[in-house]
Amino acid sequence: MDIKSELHKTAGFGNLELLAKQVVEGFISGMHKSPFHGFSAEFAEHKVYNNGESTKHIDWKLYAKTDRLYTKRYEEETNLRCHLIVDNSSSMHYPTVAEYGIDQLNKISFSALASAAIMNLMKKQRDAVGLSIYSEGYDFYASEKGSDRHHHMLLDQLGGTLDPAFAKAEKKTATYAHLHLIAEKLKRRSLVFLFSDMFQSDVEQEQLFEALQHLKYNKHEVVLFHTYSDEKEYNFKFSNAPKRFVDVETGEHINLYADAIRDTYKASVETYFKNLQLRCAQYRIKYIPAVIEKGFSPILTTFLVERQKFV
Repeated sequence: MDIKSELHKTAGFGNLELLAKQVVEGFISGMHKSPFHGFSAEFAEHKVYNNGESTKHIDWKLYAKTDRLYTKRYEEETNLRCHLIVDNSSSMHYPTVAEYGIDQLNKISFSALASAAIMNLMKKQRDAVGLSIYSEGYDFYASEKGSDRHHHMLLDQLGGTLDPAFAKAEKKTATYAHLHLIAEKLKRRSLVFLFSDMFQSDVEQEQLFEALQHLKYNKHEVVLFHTYSDEKEYNFKFSNAPKRFVDVETGEHINLYADAIRDTYKASVETYFKNLQLRCAQYRIKYIPAVIEKGFSPILTTFLVERQKFV
C-alpha cells in the first residue's frame, strides 16, 4: 500500500492522522476571529511575501482573490525546524479514559494529538519536525525531517504512547536528564516544544531549569506546554465520598475526604504554578497552560505565533 495514501491508525485513537487533520481544519475555520487574517485554507502551499524577496514565485491568482502577496512553496523548501518532546511518565496517563476521542482525553492523549496537529500544520508548510519521547528512559528520538515517511513514523510513535500498559507501569522520569541529552543531539537551531505535567520534586525543579537553559544556550527557542487537567489537578473537583488517592508513579496512597483538603490543595497548586511561570519568564522560556479540557486552539495559536517569529 502506498504510504502517502494510507490512513494512520493507532491502538489509542481510531485514526490519529485523521483526528489531527480535523483539529487543524476546525482551528483554521475559526481563524477569521483571530489575529491571523493572513492565513486561510490556502496557506498550506504558500508563505507570506516579504518586501525585498524575489517576485518570481508570487502567486498572482491568489493575490487576485485575497489582495495579499504570497509566494508558492516547493517540496525542497524547509523554513522551520521544530522538535517535539513528549513526557510519557505514568502521571501523564491521568485521568483514566475508557476510550480515547477528541472529547475524551487525558494528558498523554492530549499531548499526542496536539503534537500530531502541529505536525499536520508543519507538513502543510514543508517544515521539518523531529520527536523525542521519554519516560523512565529515553524511549525515542528522531531528528528533524519533512518527508511523508518520516511523518508517518512519528505518528506511529505518538500512537504508541497511548498504550494503556504505560498507565499501570508506575514509570517515573527525570525530565532534566533527558532534556540534556536532547540538547546535545539538536545541532541546528530549532523551535522546541515540550509537553509535560511538570510533576518534579523541588530538587528536580532546579535541575530541570538547568536543562532548559542548556537548550536555550544552544540558541533554540523553547516553549513549555504545561499539560494538566483543570478539573481534577487544579480545581480538585472530587465528590466528598471517602476516596483513596494513589501516586501513579510510586504506588503510594492516602485515604481522605476531598472537601477536607481542597482549599489547602488549591492554594499549594496555585503557588506551584505561579512559581513555574515566574521561573520560565526568568529564563525566557515561553510558558503556555495546556489545559486538556480547553482544547487545542492555544497550542496551535502558539505554534503560528512562534513560527512567524522564528522563520
